[in-house]
Amino acid sequence: MRQMKHLRQSEVPYSSHSIERRKMRRSCVSLALMYSGVNGDDVLIGDGSAVDLSEGGVGIRGNCPVKIGMELTLFLYLPDEEEPLFVSEVVVSWTTGSLFGVELNEVSLRDGDRLRTLLLVQSAAQAESVQ
Repeated sequence: MRQMKHLRQSEVPYSSHSIERRKMRRSCVSLALMYSGVNGDDVLIGDGSAVDLSEGGVGIRGNCPVKIGMELTLFLYLPDEEEPLFVSEVVVSWTTGSLFGVELNEVSLRDGDRLRTLLLVQSAAQAESVQ
């Protein structure tokens, strides 16, 4: 009989079958990003990619570990745009290995409009691919 390793909640692999607690609809994406923040006396700078996106948050696969509750600044590189989308304040809401989720707290009106436009385009493209 095989033994199964018991995982703590923080070790459960990222899954689309997990309990959905998001308040806003998300889109699956693959967008390059950079994040930075302060961890004690250390400055944290990481690269990664957004794996899902909504008006309220981002799922990220990153190369630099973060902790729940950390405040970060986020630069999201949108397709066909030179200037990244800048979010001055996000808060880490969950983390599992190299994956973590952030809530968007401070988004300028201009960047909020850019984000909504991207989400509309992504939503239309995903709906079209299903048909």
